[in-house]
Amino acid sequence: MNNSTENIALLTETGFEEIELTSPKKALGDAGFQVDLISPQSKIKSWKNGNWNLEMDVNKLVTDADPNDYDGLLIPGGVLNPDKLRRNDEAIGFINQFFDAGKPIASICHGPQVLIETGALQGRRMTSFPSIKTDLKNAGVRWENREVVTDQGLVTSRDPNDLEAFNKKMIEEFQEGVHNRQKTI
Repeated sequence: MNNSTENIALLTETGFEEIELTSPKKALGDAGFQVDLISPQSKIKSWKNGNWNLEMDVNKLVTDADPNDYDGLLIPGGVLNPDKLRRNDEAIGFINQFFDAGKPIASICHGPQVLIETGALQGRRMTSFPSIKTDLKNAGVRWENREVVTDQGLVTSRDPNDLEAFNKKMIEEFQEGVHNRQKTI
C-alpha cells in the first residue's frame, strides 16, 4: 500500500449478512484502509442467525458517492442485500465504474449476484454461495468451488467459513490497486 490512506467503498443494502460486512470491514480498518458504508438508503439493517439485528447509518447515499473517490469496492452477501442492489440502477452504475476503471472488487457469498447485472462477468473465474452458481455460469462465469477465487482484481468467496482467506486476499488485491483487464472475445 502507498503512504496515503486508501479508500474503500462498502456497498450494501438492508439484509446483508452481518459477519460478511463486519469481518471484512474490521480487517480493512486494521490494515489501514478508510471504509465508507454506501447504500441507496440512509440506514441499513443486518441479518444474523435468521433474524434482523444490527442497524447502521451509512456514510453516503449511492447517489451522492463518487467512485473516483475510492480505490476498491466491497460487496457483502446476504440473500436480501444483492437482490435489492441489483434492482437499483444507481448501484449498478456505481459498480460498473469500478469495473470500467479496473479497480479491485471483492464480494462474498450471495454478493456476487449483484455483479451479474453489470454485464462485466463474461469469462471471469469466480466462486460464490452454491445456490447462485447457475446464475453466475449463465452470466459467462467460470465458477469454481474454492474458498477464495481471484481474477484480475475480482475477489470472491463462498460463505462466512471462508472469511479468513477472503479478507487476506481482498486486502492484497486492494493494496495492488488497478488491474488492467484483458478483453475476452
